[in-house]
Amino acid sequence: MANPYLPSWEYIPDGEPRVFGDRVYVYGSHDRVDCEMFCDFKLKVWSASVHDLGHWTCHGDAFRTHPGENRPADVDWSDNELYAPDVVEKDGKYYLYAYIVNGKGCVAVSDRPEGPFTLLSQYQYNIPDHYDDGTFIDPGVLVDDDGRVFVYCGFQGSYMCEINGDNMYEVVDGSYQTDIIPVSKEESGFFEACSPRKVGDTYYLIYSPSIGSRLAYATSDSPTGPFAYRGYIVDNGVDYPGGNNHGSICQIEGQWYIFYHRMTNGSIMSRRGCVEKIEILPDGTIPTVEMTSLGFEDALNPYDKTPADTACVLKDGQALITELDPFTRIITNITDGTVMGWKYYDFGEDYTSDEMTFMAKLLPRGCHGEIQIFADDLSHQIGAVTFARDSSVVRGKVAHLTGRHAIYLKAKGDYEGWSADYFKGRQLFDLEAFQFCK
Repeated sequence: MANPYLPSWEYIPDGEPRVFGDRVYVYGSHDRVDCEMFCDFKLKVWSASVHDLGHWTCHGDAFRTHPGENRPADVDWSDNELYAPDVVEKDGKYYLYAYIVNGKGCVAVSDRPEGPFTLLSQYQYNIPDHYDDGTFIDPGVLVDDDGRVFVYCGFQGSYMCEINGDNMYEVVDGSYQTDIIPVSKEESGFFEACSPRKVGDTYYLIYSPSIGSRLAYATSDSPTGPFAYRGYIVDNGVDYPGGNNHGSICQIEGQWYIFYHRMTNGSIMSRRGCVEKIEILPDGTIPTVEMTSLGFEDALNPYDKTPADTACVLKDGQALITELDPFTRIITNITDGTVMGWKYYDFGEDYTSDEMTFMAKLLPRGCHGEIQIFADDLSHQIGAVTFARDSSVVRGKVAHLTGRHAIYLKAKGDYEGWSADYFKGRQLFDLEAFQFCK
């Protein structure tokens, strides 16, 4: 399954991946397509077999602050939005930790990892100067090998505490500590989105740093720190309209992944889940990975249709991915010089011709020009196709490729003379899909 890895109509940011049994579950916020606010009043759960990451199952609403779907709200002290949950297993039960905007944090429980979850309690604690007055914002939870339970939280300041493992909601007296990741203007400084993991004997905190489109990580030999900054894993703003990031790492069938999200619809409040393969080196470091269109795939098939909304590069203009309707997602605001990219395709090794055919499906905007096609970078052009004012499908011959390549499309309006400046910045077309043919 390519990025975004969930069905194209689903918007699940802040993904916390967890493997329970033979399935991987993603717990995250739930964005709405066209909204002026982050998140929704419900949390949804998706899962896939660890043996088949290309097919995901929606388990519906796991927890709600508004009534709906023939069920009442799951809390009675707030009807605000739900943000960035996490779920852990302990002693055969599954515990959901959810942040409710401006409301006291809560813990819910289920016999099943997919829920639905039933309210267990608000946190109980004796902390005179609690950092966020008990909301426990964006909680990430760690159940250690010895059964001890820790929760990590924060927005523009981090904190943690130990939770009584017998009831899973009572803060252990004296365990509360702040600034587990220092706040600073440097790339290592904490902004939000704590997510703890233990790998071997090393404790990791994945978080969003002061440079807000990244996911950074810090490590420690203790769940209570101190944590040392080690670097960043992925940046959703490299050659793409970036924004806040939130996610975590997960090992599935021996392969490590970073789960994160990307922006759509010209908004930081309309986010879709993505994933990249990563490596954890023997010294504990995680090399930075680039943002790709691959998702769980090793390579994309250039001879299948590529939906435009799987682009991982949008630059040199104001282009963005947007949803026209539940069936149609496009790249829009394509102007002269806009570059769109997809990484990576496997073109294979066998061929019988020096040429291929490139085809693209457009929504015309009353303009004419050409789409230049490049492999690997903008210095290697393999062809171009022209589009007219009413073109809905364009096609043309391009040089044949073998092996693994990124593909870039560059839009060029056909304007010369005095009219070139007049039409500068004019939208040329919308892109819906493309593919190659032998």
